Amino acid sequence: MNARFGPGPALRGTLEPPPDKSISHRAALLGAMSATPVRVTNYLASADTHSSLDAVRALGARVEERDGALIVDGPGLRGAAEGAAIDVGNAGTLLRLLPGWLAGQDGRRWTLDGDASIRRRPVDRIAQPLVLMGAQLDARDGRFTPLVVSGRPLRGIEYALPVASAQIKSCVLLAGLLATGTTTVLEPEPSRDHTERLLTAAGAGLTRDGDRITVTPPATFALDAIHVPGDPSSAAFHVAAAALVPGSRLTVAGMAANWTRVGFFRILERMGAALTGALETRADAAPDAEPLAQLEIAHGPLTGTRVTPGEVPLAIDELPLVALLGCFADGETVVEGAGELRLKESDRIATVVDGLRGLGADIEATVDGFAVRGTGGLRGGTLAAHGDHRLAMLGAVAGLASREGVEVVGMEAAAVSYPGFTADLAILTG
Repeated sequence: MNARFGPGPALRGTLEPPPDKSISHRAALLGAMSATPVRVTNYLASADTHSSLDAVRALGARVEERDGALIVDGPGLRGAAEGAAIDVGNAGTLLRLLPGWLAGQDGRRWTLDGDASIRRRPVDRIAQPLVLMGAQLDARDGRFTPLVVSGRPLRGIEYALPVASAQIKSCVLLAGLLATGTTTVLEPEPSRDHTERLLTAAGAGLTRDGDRITVTPPATFALDAIHVPGDPSSAAFHVAAAALVPGSRLTVAGMAANWTRVGFFRILERMGAALTGALETRADAAPDAEPLAQLEIAHGPLTGTRVTPGEVPLAIDELPLVALLGCFADGETVVEGAGELRLKESDRIATVVDGLRGLGADIEATVDGFAVRGTGGLRGGTLAAHGDHRLAMLGAVAGLASREGVEVVGMEAAAVSYPGFTADLAILTG
């Protein structure tokens, strides 16, 4: 499906972003691991998160809707049912977290597979620590799905992440729940901490000491209720549009303010955007709740910036928007240390650079990022989504801010994380 956007008009009004995709995935998985039924409110209805619900059903969970919430009644920490192949669809988070739970289910076996995009995304980074813990994983060519997980008794390890990754970290911590002894993960840089918060809420005995996160197998693993807040990564597209389109003034309500998720908004503030609202600051403790924020954003002049490797994990999904903002900013905008973008639904360094250049941007790719020289705006044209939801929404925002508008080829990809994106955008632009 193709869709045309812009130029303009301004964005006005209040946005309540869709439920957070990362937390929704974790709510399904950890809800199924809980010893008691878990009530999940505001669960995201999208293709990716439906894959997580289907996966836990295949593993023995009952999932039903009751009084506007999901009730997840799962098999518990060690009771995952062996069965047919599990289809993760396009959900990279599911693919990388689920093996952590399954790897410690001694004597049972599962095969995980997904769509064409998932089959290009490597799983060796989760396989390596799980094998060190005693698990057996067999992947196509040693790196790709189909991935066969054969449950084995696990032992706790201390594992230094080769890159900052919430998915790898979460996978190891989930495996640590079923291992003997303690399991410690060392992060080179902070990454999103939703798994740690949920583990703390479930009584898993998780502790944080600087860059060290340690978990011990709990006597009881039980969650009560999980509320999924608004997704900062989804809100970021409307916020970027408001920053770029003259006359815009937008309020974002009910958004997660977790400090590990708001890196993009910190970058946007540094670029000079008229952004106000309280965001969580870093703390050494392991909290068990997700804070909320209300933000106000208005159009204004921007200045180029440099995004360093330490900032990348806290803004990884929004870095394509930083490239777009750089096209309109005064001076140069550089992102470095973002090689993980090449392992997303598309090679997001290549597709973002090629896509924006086709719209008139002065942008070039580097090995681990990109450099953008601000030219005051974009001409417009056509941008192909390449099946990548973030790229589809990027094209829509670029169209609103461009001089001639943008036709997005493959706009349906946005439904992977934000099925209501175009409808919300239409409301905000009148």
